[in-house]
Amino acid sequence: MNNIIQLQDVSKLYGFGDATTVAVEDVSLQVRKGEFIAVMGPSGSGKSTLMNLIGLLDRPTEGTYLLQGKKVSRLSAWRRARYRRDRIGFVFQSFNLLATMTALENVALPLAYKGMTQTRRLKQAGNALERVGLADREYYYPKQLSGGQMQRVAIARALVNNPEIIIADEPTGNLDSVASRVVLELLSDLHKSGHTILMVTHNPELTRYATRAVFMHDGSIVADQNSDIGTVPNIAKKMYLKPQKTEEDDLEGVSALMDAVPQKNEKAAKKTKKSKKKSKAKKS
Repeated sequence: MNNIIQLQDVSKLYGFGDATTVAVEDVSLQVRKGEFIAVMGPSGSGKSTLMNLIGLLDRPTEGTYLLQGKKVSRLSAWRRARYRRDRIGFVFQSFNLLATMTALENVALPLAYKGMTQTRRLKQAGNALERVGLADREYYYPKQLSGGQMQRVAIARALVNNPEIIIADEPTGNLDSVASRVVLELLSDLHKSGHTILMVTHNPELTRYATRAVFMHDGSIVADQNSDIGTVPNIAKKMYLKPQKTEEDDLEGVSALMDAVPQKNEKAAKKTKKSKKKSKAKKS
């Protein structure tokens, strides 16, 4: 299978000088056409930033990004917008539906930027809603829909341009277990029909739907494992079923706090000394 996405030593930095924050650091990743990848990691590990880079919502500070064999850095702003509109569909945790528009109008909105007539837009949007099982909710407003239904509308909007790549950033984060299952089954069906899916999630159980799991920590990819659909990768079990924190972990946390918040050094130092005394007493 051909690589549809290729990242080589990609980094994303924010700020300048001492205020520089590294969100993504030296990430190299190849995504083959038709893969379903679950991207996992703790909050602040760089998952969403990486998805924004892949989805052309942001630009890398360093490194090379090839999208379908083309260097993204050489694309003009207009061509980037066109790629984003026609080839990438986005599904967000917070749905991002416009409250003043019906489900049908929300789904049809991306087609307006293609210059399509209203009749064609609404027809194509209706087909997308039917695909996610919401043909009977076309004229409902977001406030009249459940969370699961709103996310299905968001998926229909992502599909309306028939993109090759779908980026779902925590698509089940605001849903109950039943609605989450419906959304994942929809994404699974899209994968089976040939779409490339990249899904950010905190839930290791959702990796059952993926063909590959990628794990991030502190802006870097620390593990990458292929898996069979229906099984949780071994590495997911190891990373998300860790033992409880030890006293050494607590001390490391205090040290990190002292570095990040100098004004709390005095209180933190006292806490560290007490912890060390207790640790010595236990050992003796």
